[in-house]
Amino acid sequence: MNQMNQDFESPATEMTLEQVAEKIRERNIEVVIVNNGEEARRIVLERLPTGAEVHTGKSKTLKDAGIFDALQEPDKYDWLRTKFMKMDRKTQGREIRKLIAAPDYMLGSVNAITEDGILVMASATASQIGPYANTAGKVILVVGSQKIVPDLETAFKRIREHVQPWEEAQLRAAANIGTYVGKILIIEREWIKERMTVILVRESIGI
Repeated sequence: MNQMNQDFESPATEMTLEQVAEKIRERNIEVVIVNNGEEARRIVLERLPTGAEVHTGKSKTLKDAGIFDALQEPDKYDWLRTKFMKMDRKTQGREIRKLIAAPDYMLGSVNAITEDGILVMASATASQIGPYANTAGKVILVVGSQKIVPDLETAFKRIREHVQPWEEAQLRAAANIGTYVGKILIIEREWIKERMTVILVRESIGI
């Protein structure tokens, strides 16, 4: 393919998007292609039963798509983020850890997808990595096409040179603290059929 933009912000071509989607499907991961964040939100919410237990990582993609706002309806979803954010991390750390370790539904994004369909995400705390990799019942990832890169080397470069500086700036502005890459998850294949879905968004969304 090798048609990727290296600025890490421009959307992929339609040909690239379709080819990458097929590569992901070959890895036992469902793919749905949508035009924008609004369509992504609709697809996500269609897959969440009323009352579903849902956990989310911190995600600009989910925020931009309006998914965070939709999850705040208490009569529709059991959004674990609203629960653990009210808990005391010092005295209730064990309870928080167990609460978010194995949700029925895990929503989020990744930092990069390679041409051959490998998903890559980095985290400082790694709280999302366990549910993504194994412990969540179902995983739904919303990913803008600007995150498609040629290979793993470029995926790591995207994380170090594009994503981490943005996260650093956000945290410095909000809380005067920095961040770092603590752990990186590489998803080459899903073991359980229909467990993981990637919603590929044609336009750029998220970081």
